[in-house]
Order: sequence, then structure tokens, then C-alpha cells
Amino acid sequence: MVRFPFDNSYARLPEGFFSNAQPARVETPQLLAFNAELADQLSIEHQAAKEDELARLFSGQQLAEGAQPIAQAYAGHQFGQFVPQLGDGRAILLGEVVNDRGERYDVQLKGAGRTAFSRGGDGLAPIGPVLREFLVSEAMHALGVPTTRALAAVTTGLTVMRDRPLPGAILTRVAASHLRIGTVQFFAARDNREALHTLVDYTLKRHYPSEPIDTTPAMALLKAVCEQQARLVAKWMSLGFIHGVMNTDNMTLSGETIDYGPCAFMDQYSPQTRFSSIDHGGRYAYGNQPIIAQWNLARLAEALLQAEDQPDASFEEAKTLIEAFKPRYEQCWLANFNRKLGLSNVEEGDKERIDRLLALMQAGAADFTQTFRALSHWLGSANLAVFPEGLQAVAELPSWLTEWRQRLSQQSEDLETVARAMEQVNPYVIPRNHKVEAALSAAEQGDLEPFEQMLAAVRRPYDGSESLAEYSEPAPAQERVYQTFCGT
Repeated sequence: MVRFPFDNSYARLPEGFFSNAQPARVETPQLLAFNAELADQLSIEHQAAKEDELARLFSGQQLAEGAQPIAQAYAGHQFGQFVPQLGDGRAILLGEVVNDRGERYDVQLKGAGRTAFSRGGDGLAPIGPVLREFLVSEAMHALGVPTTRALAAVTTGLTVMRDRPLPGAILTRVAASHLRIGTVQFFAARDNREALHTLVDYTLKRHYPSEPIDTTPAMALLKAVCEQQARLVAKWMSLGFIHGVMNTDNMTLSGETIDYGPCAFMDQYSPQTRFSSIDHGGRYAYGNQPIIAQWNLARLAEALLQAEDQPDASFEEAKTLIEAFKPRYEQCWLANFNRKLGLSNVEEGDKERIDRLLALMQAGAADFTQTFRALSHWLGSANLAVFPEGLQAVAELPSWLTEWRQRLSQQSEDLETVARAMEQVNPYVIPRNHKVEAALSAAEQGDLEPFEQMLAAVRRPYDGSESLAEYSEPAPAQERVYQTFCGT
């Protein structure tokens, strides 16, 4: 029997924060993947469980003792347009577990059927988006990015209609919480100050219990969320990750990455890179992500000001916090990219040096991940052949390398030590888009081997073993993926 250490604090909040929900009935759930390591981290007792029991639990056909299934309410700006009611339209929060270290996590079923917030949708998920989120969220965790994670994936036996009939599946998603900027916006749109006060206090206690409250709880929360998002987006940028749908309902108050719909990792470097099939204007392109993060945080500030007894008095503080986001983000960005270049401190001229390297990469249509990985190899060989072919042909590359090596010589570490350190921050393996799509296509046909092999690979992103070489290479021209799709 599987036991979850449930303690459901969100379900104890007042009416209006959520709606009760029940997972849809399915006849033949089958386990696709189970993250035993994560289950142990959550202090879930699962060691004696058989696959059929796990399939019933993670399809919602059997509710573990202590589960209280609900759908959370929230609003959000979607591609800049405000929608006052969104909510969990295809996700059901089973409850919260508190592990042996006192850490609290949400356990949610995604694709488990209709809820009060489905707005005409079927509440279901095809197998492709479920396994995409499993793969990419586990890769992000291995890369050290704050992220939701995947505990399990099951097939349902149902057929889900999208552009074509697809096998249905359910993802069990684990998060520090599913509180979003859109959660605050939901109550602000209704001018429900009592609920806003409750939400602010709840979020501070859950995520920022040690955050000093120098002025008001709402401004303390805004300050904490701005800091977490600055760190998060800077980390995305340092890995060439493109979220694809940075709506305010997809930005968490905890600072975790959430919602891996039309996401992707960039191959050839360009700030204009985007993949999402629904992002027609490039609003959420790679280079726009920090700008959009600040815009979203400004919407959070507007909503939080409605919780204030004296909003005019807090307006200038909120404005200052939003304006401070850009320099704080740039500070995090520079620290991340300096680590990628083996630099242990920040000095004047470092940002310009990074910008020049990125310009060279764009001129040579160079692969983002491979270029940074190759830099450590060049330190040991001084051979331009280690770089992507297009970058080798860029005339300014040798002079940039000479300048970079001179900058490294000012540090106490020898170049071999620097190279080893760089290989611990510059991944060899990322979830390459063409490999992800191939694995998902195979899974739709019942073949899970490519998914399982890729999952094992992305969990070892810094392992430069030859056995992982196929996951390190960009797509051949005929296999390049130019669009990614969400599962709704």
C-alpha cells in the first residue's frame, strides 16, 4: 500500500480559493514512468507497491488516504490580454505532502478530467505533452534550475482529440506550490481585499517565512518574488532555455519553472529564437524573456497594491521594486555567464566580453550549448576545430579567445582546474528538440524505449561520456524542429 504524508493547507483556505474536483473515470490506466527517487524525497511509502496500484493512484482511480482533490482558482494575462478567470481546467491538486525534513510540496494530477474551470475544454492530456513535461522538467532539475518535477505518468486508455486522435495520459506534477501571479490577480480582479490579505499571508508563511517585513506583507512578498524570478530567468538564459508561454498564470510565486508546453532549448544562437506555435509575434522569444518577466511582475505589483490599506503610500515602493528587477536580473545573468566562462569573479568589461561572444555565435549560427562546452576543450588544445563549424569561420573568434584566456590568467586557478569547473556548469546533454519529438512520436505508437533512454541521458547533463554523444548533437537539417505545441 502506498502512503502519502498529506497535510492539505490550501484546502483549508476560505471558499473561493478553489473548487472541489474529482478525477475522471478511466478503465485501463497503465504506468508509463515512476520517479522513485522523487517519491523518496517526498517521504511517500511506495516500496511495496505494484505497478497496477501505482497506475490506479496516479490516474486518480484510487485516492490515497488523506487526499482532498481540488482545482485551484486563478486569473492571468495570456499574451498580454487579461482573462479574469482561468483556474485549473485540466489539473486536480490531490493535496500537499510534508516530508521527513518538514518540506511541503503539492501533488497534482494534470490531464485528469474536467473541473469547474475547464471553460468548455475536455480536461484531458495527450501522451506527448505529458512525456514532454516529464523529460524537460527532470532535465531542468538535473541542470540545477528551480522547477516543478514529474512523479509519475500513466496512460488512461482514453482517446484524446486534438489535431488528430491521440492516446490519453496523466502527469503527476510536484511543486513547491501552484501559487501564481495569476492567483493574486484572481482576487484583485474581484476587489476581494480580505482574500488578498489571506493569500499574501499564506504565501509568505509557505515560501518566505524568514522574509523581513520592513513595510507591509504585500510589499515583502513582491520583493521576494522579484528576487526569485530574477534568479530563475537568468538561469534560463544561461542554458538557452525558452519557456514559450510566459503568461502571468505561468509564473509561480515560489520562483519555480512551471508549465512545459511549447518550451524548447535553443540550438543555433539568436535572441529572436522562438518555437511556440501560438507565439505568432515572438512575444516570448528567448531575448524577450527578462523583459516579459519584469512586465509580469509589474502586473503582480498592481494586484498586490489592492491588498494595501494605503495603496498610494506603497505605490512608490512597488515602483522601486519593479525598477530594481532589471539590474538585479543583469547581476544574476552576468554571474551565470561568467561561471560558464570559468571566471570566479566579476570585473569591468566582463559583460561586454560575453556580449561579443554571443554576437560571434550569432554570426556563425553556432549551437549555444556546444559552443560553451567547447570553450573548456579549447583551453586544453587551443584548436579552433573544437568549435561548431560556423563559428570557426568567424574571423574575430581567435582575438576573442586570446582576450578571454588573458582574463583567465588573472585568476589563481590553473587552466585545467578552470576547464573542469566549466564542464560542471556547461551541459553536454540537453533535451534536444528533435530527440524529444522522436521520443514522443515513438511513445504515441507504444514504444517507450526512446523516451526511457532520453530520460536517463538528460538526468546526466554534465557527463561527457561517448555513450551520450547522440544526445549532445544538434539536429541534422532534415530533423530540425521549428515549432512546439502545447497540449490543450
